[in-house]
Formats: sequence, structure tokens, C-alpha cells
Amino acid sequence: MTIALDRLPQSWQGLTHRLTYKYFQVRIDTPKDPYKILFRPQPYQVLFILSHMRSGSSLLTHILNSNPEIIGFGETHLVYESEQDFKTLMFQLYWRLKDLNMNHKYILDKVLHNQKFLDHSLLQSDPVKTIFLLREPQRTLASILDIKPHQNEQHALGYYTSRLATLESYARLINSKEKSLFITHDQVLNQSQLVFNSLQSHLDTKTGFSEEYRVLKTTGRRGIGDSSENIKAGKIIKQARKLDIEISDAVLTQAQKAYDQCYETLSHYCHCI
Repeated sequence: MTIALDRLPQSWQGLTHRLTYKYFQVRIDTPKDPYKILFRPQPYQVLFILSHMRSGSSLLTHILNSNPEIIGFGETHLVYESEQDFKTLMFQLYWRLKDLNMNHKYILDKVLHNQKFLDHSLLQSDPVKTIFLLREPQRTLASILDIKPHQNEQHALGYYTSRLATLESYARLINSKEKSLFITHDQVLNQSQLVFNSLQSHLDTKTGFSEEYRVLKTTGRRGIGDSSENIKAGKIIKQARKLDIEISDAVLTQAQKAYDQCYETLSHYCHCI
């Protein structure tokens, strides 16, 4: 059951707001185990999309959180220092989405920037699973510059290559094909059913995945994920929107080298479709 506070009479909204906040707070904070909540015997699992900006991670997030066993809405920007921070993630998700049932198997966050895991060993925790997502450099760099026009291609290249190197280090650290799945944005678009089958196998969900997904109140909101119109369609749009941004050959060569290296590393350490 979810609550739509804006549909209640004004006099009820404040009280309902406070009671809902307290409900989530008590259920989440009472047990000390970072993966458990009150009145629920089975622990949660944590699912991270580990990727880079403009990778199609918003599309993947929507595909995942349309599954009834997964709750998430996009990028929370949380910093993870200990397992107790997973409680913060739980609260952010349930408070934002107002789902009182709290019966999901996975809590989902996507991490697109370095320095978000102050303790990298959290990625090795048994209840944590990861999905690595990559996108080829030409479209990625152009898309970064499209949303960040104040930056130049060297800034975009620096972010991209640094982020890919970090993703490689995460994959080596986790070193488990059972805990880590590697897919590309191209596969999501053009080998969708294979990706969906791999997601269901990797996450062991009862329900499968499809090209259609739920559009949330947070869909298209800046700071959470993709703000373009395509993400609001509620289904995979295979035709990319037109971008009139050119990337120099020298920058593309460096970016492609980093992509190829990261692709090879992730293919070695993660399960691939």
C-alpha cells in the first residue's frame, strides 16, 4: 500500500505526514541488524547499479524497480561508510515512495561517482549484489557535454576515464560472478530479452522484467536520473535523441582505450550475458 498525501484534505496531511515518518523510522531503526526491519523476519538484500553518467542507468533503474521485489527511484547520492548506511538507504526509498508494505527483496541505489564508498569492502558483503553498466564513449561524452555545457571535452574525458578505472577496481575487489553482473547499454536496447533473463537469474526474482516500466513521480527529475523526455515514455525507446556535439578524435581515442580496458576487466570478473 502506498500513500498519496496530496490527495488528503489539508488538515489531515500534516498528521499523516508525521505518522508515516514515524512508522518508517520505527520499523527501520528498531532492529540493529543493518539488513532487517521490525515485523519482518527475512533480511533485505542491497542492489547497486555501478556505472557512470549518461550510461542509460536511469532506464535500467526503471526496469529494475518495476519489479515488485525491488524498490528504488534512482541516484540517492548517499555516501556509504558502514553497513548501517543501508538503513539510511531504506529510509530514503520508503519515505520518498511511501510504500507501507515494506515487503521488497532488494533495496536499490545507483552509484555514478567516485568517493561514494568510503569503505569499499561493503561491496563484498554477502547481502550486496551489483550490476555493472557501461556505455560506449562517443555517445557518453556527447551526452555529458549536452547536460553540462559549461564543461569541455577534457572534463568529460577525465570523469569518464577515472570512473571506468574505479569500476574496474570494484570488480576486482568483489571478484565474484555470483555477486556481479556486467551489461552494456547497447545490450539493454538491442538484446533486451537476454538482459531480462540475466537480471532474473542474477537476482533470483520470481517475476521477470520487460521493456515496459512504471513511471514514478521522481521520473525525469534532475539530480535523481535522466531528465529527458524519453525516460517518461514508460518503455524502452531504442532510437537515441539527436545530439549535435562533436568529440575530437584524440579524446575519443583515449576514451575508447579506457572503455576497452574496463570492458575486458569486467568481462573477466563479472557474469556476462
